[in-house]
Order: sequence, then C-alpha cells, then structure tokens
Amino acid sequence: MAMTYCLLTMSLFSCNSNFTPKQKGYFKIDFPKKEYAVFNRPGYPYTFEYPVYAEVVKDSTFFGEATENPWWININFPQFNGRIYVSYKEIGPNKLDTLVNEAFKLTSKHAQKAESIDDSVIATINGIHGIFFNVGGDVATAKQFFLTDSTKHFLRGALYFYATPNKDSMRSVNNFVEDDMKHLINTFKWNDTKTK
Repeated sequence: MAMTYCLLTMSLFSCNSNFTPKQKGYFKIDFPKKEYAVFNRPGYPYTFEYPVYAEVVKDSTFFGEATENPWWININFPQFNGRIYVSYKEIGPNKLDTLVNEAFKLTSKHAQKAESIDDSVIATINGIHGIFFNVGGDVATAKQFFLTDSTKHFLRGALYFYATPNKDSMRSVNNFVEDDMKHLINTFKWNDTKTK
C-alpha cells in the first residue's frame, strides 16, 4: 500500500513539470559579404577571381611527392576550415582522355558513401569548358570540377572541409563556397604565356 501511494504521488508531481525536449540543430554561421579579388600571378597559365575572405597559397607537394609542375595551388577558407585543392596539368605530356577519366575516377571514389553524383557541363563566355560535380551524402568532397581547352590546359578543383562529413551540418557552408567556386569558373581564363 505504501509503495502504491509513493508511485501515485510521484506520477502526480512528474506530470506538472515543464519539460521541453532539446531541439536538434547546428551552430549559426555568419557568412562574409561576397567580394572578389583577381588571381593573376606572373608565370601562371590561368587567371580567375577568388573571394577576399580566402587565401591562395602555392601547393608544392602531392601526398609527400613534388607536384607535377609549379602551378598547383590551394584556395584556403580559414573561417570554414576548408580548402579547394587546385591541380594543373599540361595536355601533351598528358593525354586529354586520361585526364578526364582520372577526374571521373577521383569523383567516383566517393560512390560508396555518396547518395548521388550529379555532373553538369561547364561552358562559359570566356570559352572555358569542363564538368562540375555535385556529390550528395556524407562525403569528404561534395563539390569538384575540371576545366580544359582540350589542347593545352587541364585544371581540376576539389573542395574539402577538415571536419567529419555530415551533409546536414555542412550544407549551408557547402552551398556558400559552391557559389564562390562557380564565380571562379565563370571568371576563369587561360594565359597562353607561362614561364617556369
């Protein structure tokens, strides 16, 4: 009887509490204003516009090995802990078909975790052609692209974040930087004169 009274008393008091379940959510991110600067360093075979809140740094190693040429760069986004890796290869020493197949192969490496891989053709007013890849799901790099003139130049870019892949928490940052990638592509031009 005492046990029943105790349970009844506890259930009456517990019904009067103002419990509110904690809602699932992510940190609010304050995005900077979209402004761009021109990347046009002497000797580089390309030029483009990049966001002023990013920094362009020369890349000199690729998995511990020296890069194929001195025109590989990284576009760092320190406030998002992200980076666009940009590699450049010359057509001639490399076959165009091989470079295109490698770009598709690198993107398809994410197929096990990807929910989808959508590619769209790039054709800009500057005569730039290529493919933009959107990889859906919890993947390391959701945005990738390659650009080429089909005769001399081939450039590939891939956006990575140094965080555990989570499509929901990264969606807004991915979309924000995707706009910057598309601006880079739309302002991209080949420089025909380059020196080593």
